[in-house]
Amino acid sequence: MMEDSITSFIQYLTFEKHFSTHTISAYRVDLTQFSQYIHQQYEITQPRFVNHQMIRSWLVQLMHDKVSARSTNRKLSSLKSFYRFLMKEKVISNNPILKVQPPKTSKRLPVFVEEQHMNRLLDHEQIYFGDDFAGKRNKLILILFYSTGIRLSELIGLLEANIDFSRDTLKVLGKRNKERIVPITAELKQELTNYLYLKADTGISNELLFTTESGKKLYPKLVYNVVKKYLSLVTSIEKRSPHVLRHTFATHLLNKGADLNAIKELLGHANLAATQVYTHNSIERLKNIYKNKHPRA
Repeated sequence: MMEDSITSFIQYLTFEKHFSTHTISAYRVDLTQFSQYIHQQYEITQPRFVNHQMIRSWLVQLMHDKVSARSTNRKLSSLKSFYRFLMKEKVISNNPILKVQPPKTSKRLPVFVEEQHMNRLLDHEQIYFGDDFAGKRNKLILILFYSTGIRLSELIGLLEANIDFSRDTLKVLGKRNKERIVPITAELKQELTNYLYLKADTGISNELLFTTESGKKLYPKLVYNVVKKYLSLVTSIEKRSPHVLRHTFATHLLNKGADLNAIKELLGHANLAATQVYTHNSIERLKNIYKNKHPRA
């Protein structure tokens, strides 16, 4: 049965590949949608009876339903991983996905917050976070995202023990449980120190760095809402998420002359290609400077 194969695959991602909860959830949604489509359209319940024409028809249906090419490609990527797993487990003998071409996508530059807007957010006296535990925590969350470029899941999983105040570093557990060491700024170090004192005074005893007011683990929606709320005060960009702050971190470093390989290591990218997307933002910035400043532009 298709559902049984999906369950086995999800268990494989969870216990052997150690994918994040967010990633596993995305895989489950994509594969369940595919399974439902195949069953409804072709009355097929076993993966070995699926051929490449059926997969193509699913992609066509997604595009017809106004699913973007980027999202469709992500779903196709989920399907590719699923079928590689089925081949490995000898559930199927032929991989139909090999004959399926992904839809073309237009290149989209990473969205980021301008430097002056980030400075206004973190330095302007009119933007008040509050002196209570939640206010101090929320400001620290924003500073940490912008100062280190870590992912949402990485921030939520941070432990107090991950901070090395003597070396001014932070140990981050990234994708596939890969550890990396990220330097912390003097500002961030002071904010972390103040926050930990306040956390202890509040009576919260939890090894996790960030918690709710009641000492429980933060959940992604809470962090997302915090970031969206405060970015909305200083910028009108459409996307105002934790990942935008990750883009902002990388873009600002590159604009200040940081080495691309160094940014790659700080972000925890597996390869340089994932980091090179930020060079396009810098090129666009240079073009704008040229247009506005060169007398013959």
